[in-house]
Amino acid sequence: MAKKQEKEAPVAKDYTAIVQPVVTEKSSIVGGAGSCVVFEVSKRATKEDIKQAVERIYKVDVSKVRTMNLLGKIKRRGREVGRSASFKKAYVTLAAGQTIDLVDGL
Repeated sequence: MAKKQEKEAPVAKDYTAIVQPVVTEKSSIVGGAGSCVVFEVSKRATKEDIKQAVERIYKVDVSKVRTMNLLGKIKRRGREVGRSASFKKAYVTLAAGQTIDLVDGL
């Protein structure tokens, strides 16, 4: 019998690739339909970096990663016009039967 391969331990690079989970009404609807989780990620992180980071940190199997770059919204204060920070978001689809509970410790 072959031993089950254990997951690798997370490294510092994994924690810089994933900034924070996105917990919004839309992300909970997407997560409720299937096993999909939304993360805010570093602008320089690639899909492969994100996949490896999620697999190492949460010890799950990732089947697909979709990313999008979001431009910050225009904000005004009187005559002054500014912009909120832009960021990159990743939709991570987990393998069948896998889940991540983001609000477990709250």
